[in-house]
Amino acid sequence: MALFLDFDGTLVEIASTPGSISVAHTLVETIANVQALLNGALAVVTGRDVRDIDRFLHPLVLPAAGLHGLQRRMSLGAELDAVKVWPGIAELRQDIQLSGILTEGVTLEDKGSALCVHYRAAPHRETDVRARVDEMTARFPSLHTVKGNMVVEAKPTAEDKGTAVRRFLDQADFKGRLPVFIGDDTTDEDGIAAVQSVGGYGIKVGTQESQAFFRLPDVASVHAWLSETTPIEIT
Repeated sequence: MALFLDFDGTLVEIASTPGSISVAHTLVETIANVQALLNGALAVVTGRDVRDIDRFLHPLVLPAAGLHGLQRRMSLGAELDAVKVWPGIAELRQDIQLSGILTEGVTLEDKGSALCVHYRAAPHRETDVRARVDEMTARFPSLHTVKGNMVVEAKPTAEDKGTAVRRFLDQADFKGRLPVFIGDDTTDEDGIAAVQSVGGYGIKVGTQESQAFFRLPDVASVHAWLSETTPIEIT
């Protein structure tokens, strides 16, 4: 197996802000055990910066794709690729800051090559925030928006979690294995589609609509599936 894991909503519970998540004390050991079992064929594929993942999963330094594939560390011990700043990002950042939508708990997360507008603290603003970010992003042909769990992200169109997975599958540690992708959100559907297109399978966490062949109900079930400490059935 080659295993690809989303982070927020899959390995950790969604929190009110990106920095306030809680990492279960057993998670690092569990992932290290699975990584060893798979001879290194395990990668985190996330919308976060890979350096965030390194910090939360310290001392592990895993193969990872961050910012939906714009940032990559393709194997154990490899350097983290630098991410270029995409045309339009600086202008869009300014547009969002001056737009007036960043009120009532709506916040902007600047990832450098992508911009996230979070409205978890103001769920009643969902329609307004999504529409406004869509409208502003449409000015820049190289960018598009992705809607996630209480967040809308403006990012380059060139990369997504699917392209990240396909890049990993060309690497020696991952090549020729059965690929499995586990994720909970809309952005994970690209990764799920990528593994299923080459004979692997996706596992959707939660109840959102998905093309994944299997499901797990929640983060705790993902941990149990990974650790095999309790019988857990994917349906």
